[in-house]
Amino acid sequence: MNDNHGRIKTDEQKQYFKDRAGTDEARFHVVPHDDEGWAIKMEGKDEPELTTSSQSEAVEEAKRMAEEAGTFVYIHNDEGRIEEQHNYQDKK
Repeated sequence: MNDNHGRIKTDEQKQYFKDRAGTDEARFHVVPHDDEGWAIKMEGKDEPELTTSSQSEAVEEAKRMAEEAGTFVYIHNDEGRIEEQHNYQDKK
């Protein structure tokens, strides 16, 4: 199965994210969304937590959400590759 960016997700990867969905282990990802937008997606969920036209707005909100939840946020570039990560696990 391909994700929105043509990458293939294995059954093992899908199960990994599904197992973490809704737990303290779930992490936030800032990812490209639709044609020119950005989304914050929580691992294991299909629907975004937030969508916006601005990557910087999505990044700031994802950092706030991750800090509140005590988890990680991963920032993807416009090609879908992870470029940054922020750890808020010890800041809760």
